[in-house]
Amino acid sequence: MSDTVDAPLQWVESITLLRLPEHADKRLQELMDRNNEGLLSEQERADLKALAELSEQLSLVRAEALHLLGRKP
Repeated sequence: MSDTVDAPLQWVESITLLRLPEHADKRLQELMDRNNEGLLSEQERADLKALAELSEQLSLVRAEALHLLGRKP
């Protein structure tokens, strides 16, 4: 089985634009700030973990797309 997929250039370009929605990014920042202050509830800690993981995965996918296009992140 091949590890490559043929994809239109426009599709790969669009992947480089992936970001957390503004409200989710703002919430992530708020949770990180509260975490630094030691003020998170258990639910907020779970939300922080989920948003941080999603943000990291989006960054990795974006970086791979940029790499395929021969660009630097």
